[in-house]
Amino acid sequence: MDTGKPRFGAQGARVWVRACAEFRSSRLIRVAAGALMIGTLGLVAPRVTAFGQAPGPAQPIPPVIDQRFAGLQWTFARVRYNTYAGESRGGLRVGYWDEPWAIDAPAAEENLTRRLRSVTAVDVAEPVVVAIDDEKIWQYPWLYIVEPSNLLLSDKDITILREHLLRGGTLTFDDFHGPYEWDLLVKQLKNLFPDREIIEIEPPHPIYTCFYKIDKYPQIPGLGSFFQGRTWEKGGFVPHLRGILDDTGRPMVLINWNTDIGDGMEWSNAEEYPGYVKWTALAYQMMINEVIYSLTH
Repeated sequence: MDTGKPRFGAQGARVWVRACAEFRSSRLIRVAAGALMIGTLGLVAPRVTAFGQAPGPAQPIPPVIDQRFAGLQWTFARVRYNTYAGESRGGLRVGYWDEPWAIDAPAAEENLTRRLRSVTAVDVAEPVVVAIDDEKIWQYPWLYIVEPSNLLLSDKDITILREHLLRGGTLTFDDFHGPYEWDLLVKQLKNLFPDREIIEIEPPHPIYTCFYKIDKYPQIPGLGSFFQGRTWEKGGFVPHLRGILDDTGRPMVLINWNTDIGDGMEWSNAEEYPGYVKWTALAYQMMINEVIYSLTH
């Protein structure tokens, strides 16, 4: 029975709109690759003048807009979730930005939002924070949960998230490491989807080529690991992108394990850590691919 809540697009499409009743819109996106290249190289076009006249200043070449995917909209929606720690202290919140769900915020989402605006023509809104039981969650098909080993889903959370994802939403997990934290998340996922397997998502899956070409899944070190000269932490030596599929084979849950994409995005503007730049570039590439894939499938 239809509950009146929106499905996030038709035939696996991921377009969202701001009103809950208007979730079926066009499935295209413009990629301003030409504009990016021009801006990077500083190319300009000579000014054409009449014979015998001195040419004026060079004019920038107008960007060449790729119209293949025009019309997509996206918002970074960070999920404010309940935790084991919050349960033990009766839900008392010590500090808003000290909670596990808020790690890397607000810099990570602000930086990713700016980067998506600069390299694509996606209509990118300002980032938001949303609770699972907030009615506004139906406005945001793309959800992000950081440090999910702390996640504690109530029965109500499970009902809402399951419906959200089966209607076409995407839930992205990031920044947790090692077998112990993996087992904690799996426990919650088995409550969410007891009849669905967690699968590996490896090249040549199209998520690795839908925007940037990525040869293998990257292990992004958190800043603490970077300072110690390694990319792993908590025994999480091998990075994995895993997922849970819906009935059409679409990854509706994306699990970034043994990698810290959030740190890569958060610290991308930190000039005092020049050696970290290569990791921030990989973090952006992988997360942008995950976003673009979710918007187009």
